Amino acid sequence: MNSRPGAIFFDRDGVLNDAIVKNGKPFPPASLAELTIPDDAVASLTALKVLGFRLIGVTNQPDVARGTSTIAQVEEINTELMELMPLDEIRVCYHDDADNCDCRKPLPGLLIAAARDYDIKLDQSFMVGDRWKDIEAGQAAGCKTVWLNKSYDERGPKQVDFTTTTLKEAVVWILRESVRPGQAGS
Repeated sequence: MNSRPGAIFFDRDGVLNDAIVKNGKPFPPASLAELTIPDDAVASLTALKVLGFRLIGVTNQPDVARGTSTIAQVEEINTELMELMPLDEIRVCYHDDADNCDCRKPLPGLLIAAARDYDIKLDQSFMVGDRWKDIEAGQAAGCKTVWLNKSYDERGPKQVDFTTTTLKEAVVWILRESVRPGQAGS
């Protein structure tokens, strides 16, 4: 049972699982054979779940729209992540930029839809991501943001509430922020 009104949103590739980095750019694993989980991911999410947070993955998967991946491949990886981690669900945007949807990060549609479906207070929630689009989506939804800086060869977020390189450190900060009087989760 989830006792907190807020949630923790996580990007998938680069946060819940390792991204495949090619020439400094992050890509999703193409199959279960390429899926690797950061050492601190399961314990970090378990610590948050025990404290009553709703845990939701939110991921852009434009390779489906581009024809280089299938929904079945994406869902196979999502199913594996759901089995390994205490996630409530993983929400996916399968669109590409040209589709002009509201669910493709940096737009906040995935987070807003989850908030509506689960009665989540976004101002008491957090978005954890490894790319600027994740951070901007969290900000647009009204969440506090955590950037896992993976030193990709791309721009970082313009503004973020907390920057770290590990999910474990992100969780320590989230827990500290969520118990402050007058702050998220209090």
